[in-house]
Amino acid sequence: MDAIIIVLIVLVVLVFIALIKTIQVIPQASAAIVERFGRYTRTLNAGLNIVVPFIDTIRNRIDLREQVVPFPPQPVITQDNLVVNIDTVIYYQVTDARAATYEVASYIQAIEQLTVTTLRNIIGGMDLERTLTSREEINAALRGVLDEATGKWGIRVNRVELKAIEPPTSIQDSMEKQMRADRDKRAAILTAEGTRQAAILTAEGEKQSQILRAEGEAKAAALRAEGEAQAVRTVFEAIHAGDPDQKLLSYQYLQMLPKIAEGDANKLWIVPSEIGDALKGLSGAMGNFGPLGGGSGGNGSSGNGGAGTQRREKPPID
Repeated sequence: MDAIIIVLIVLVVLVFIALIKTIQVIPQASAAIVERFGRYTRTLNAGLNIVVPFIDTIRNRIDLREQVVPFPPQPVITQDNLVVNIDTVIYYQVTDARAATYEVASYIQAIEQLTVTTLRNIIGGMDLERTLTSREEINAALRGVLDEATGKWGIRVNRVELKAIEPPTSIQDSMEKQMRADRDKRAAILTAEGTRQAAILTAEGEKQSQILRAEGEAKAAALRAEGEAQAVRTVFEAIHAGDPDQKLLSYQYLQMLPKIAEGDANKLWIVPSEIGDALKGLSGAMGNFGPLGGGSGGNGSSGNGGAGTQRREKPPID
């Protein structure tokens, strides 16, 4: 009785194991390789799959999503015999699970070695300066070679990127000095250009200022001359309208003489010759008023019996 129970338990366990091996669930974006007695039979796609237990075996499960694999820095020699370390990143995707399983033993290692050899071939034909400035060209050439070589492995290389290109330390120091000198040169050029532009603008401003000042002075002089001419014209018209005689002009002339002598700086001033005529006219004008006291007449006068004129004393001169 106990033996029968043990046999039943063993049968149940075997049936359970067979069911597990029969039903295979493959996740999305994955594939599985099925072998029967060591020979490829089929590829299981995503979903529920039925296989023959104990006869069919799952050889490999492959992720069909795009993969990103960074490779360690690889030393590469440039055309000018300088060693640079280059970091690369490969974006690839498995398109044929059977070929990726049977055509190459390890496609990751194969891609890495192919990347290194291709980089050495490409960088070997470039000098350091071109290597540092031609990343897009290197990426395109590397991707073309890898995509062509990995096609038979059931792999598609979507993108290749160079993460870093590190030249030797001495070259880095020289490049930094060169870049610093170049920046200093550009700064000096910009400073000189700014100084030159400032000087030009300052000169232009002074020129415009002088032009405007000269124009203003010319206009002011013209206005002053026009005003003086108008004043002279007005005075002349007023004098002409008043019809002055010689006596009035002589009197006005004598009134202007003290103004000529005014001022502390006037140590010497010249009396014009016309002052004699002015004095004669003024004395003639004063004589027309007659004697100022003691009677009048032709022959009737007292005193010394003069010729009909009255003698006056000169006023004291200060």
